[in-house]
Amino acid sequence: MESVAEILQREAVYLWYYFDLQIRQIFWYWLFGILGGSLISVFLKGKLHEWCRRAGEKLSGPAGWLGAAVAGIVSPLCMYGTVPIAASFSQKGIRDDFLAAFMVCSVLLNPQLVIYSTALGPVLLPVRIAGCFFCGILAGFLVRVFYVRAGRTFFCFGEMAAAENRDTDPDPARRLLKNIWRNVRATGPMFLLGIVLSVLFQRYVPADAFASLFGRNEGFGVLLAAGMGVPLYVCGGGTIPLMIQWLHDGMSAGAAAAFMLSGPATKITNLGALKTALPVKHFTLYLGYIILFSLLCGFLVNSIFS
Repeated sequence: MESVAEILQREAVYLWYYFDLQIRQIFWYWLFGILGGSLISVFLKGKLHEWCRRAGEKLSGPAGWLGAAVAGIVSPLCMYGTVPIAASFSQKGIRDDFLAAFMVCSVLLNPQLVIYSTALGPVLLPVRIAGCFFCGILAGFLVRVFYVRAGRTFFCFGEMAAAENRDTDPDPARRLLKNIWRNVRATGPMFLLGIVLSVLFQRYVPADAFASLFGRNEGFGVLLAAGMGVPLYVCGGGTIPLMIQWLHDGMSAGAAAAFMLSGPATKITNLGALKTALPVKHFTLYLGYIILFSLLCGFLVNSIFS
């Protein structure tokens, strides 16, 4: 019979093996995401937001929603930075339907997360991007139909001021390095936490049990994944290692799609930022819309890839 020390030593070897494997699989995606996001934030952020403002003034209908969705995805700001930017757009006369498409896509995806998500493979990366696009465009359409055409406002920004720009160092190289370091501090702990959780999951959760929940019963798996996204999603980079393991253990593509949509859209920090721009009724409508869209997207993805 093994002693306690031998059991602990054996488990430590297993856990280190899984940890090393996970790090080697995902680290470079995280690193390239940090670099790509910092480059965009330091050198292109102002141009992107100016392009979004001009597009909102000149484009109309589907073209405007599409342009706003693209701008939301490529914007490197977190939601606490996006809301003041949207407020400044609103003060310049940009309609609420364009702002809805911009903000929904911004909360769901950003350049760093796009790069991180390449680790999920050639199927789920386009699924994530397409789901984000359609979610933002449909949000713009619905706000246009039920609010803009009726002469009602959807957002309530008040006198919200634009977020302070922290990339102000006159030396571009130092400015970039400072931004990279801020991104490492912001995402690094959650990235490592995601690795640790995936290691524990891989070692101690039976793959068959997981597959029975999220794979074999695809309808229930989508419902469960959309619900899990609400309390479990903390950081986009931190969930990638977990999702890789879940997919390996049998999670369906539709369940993964539902989790990737409901998670960032209902992350507590993002909800806190959005609540500053939405009355209670509209905030409730946003939550209902996101959950419903996540479910429908998950069922559609399963019907395509099953």
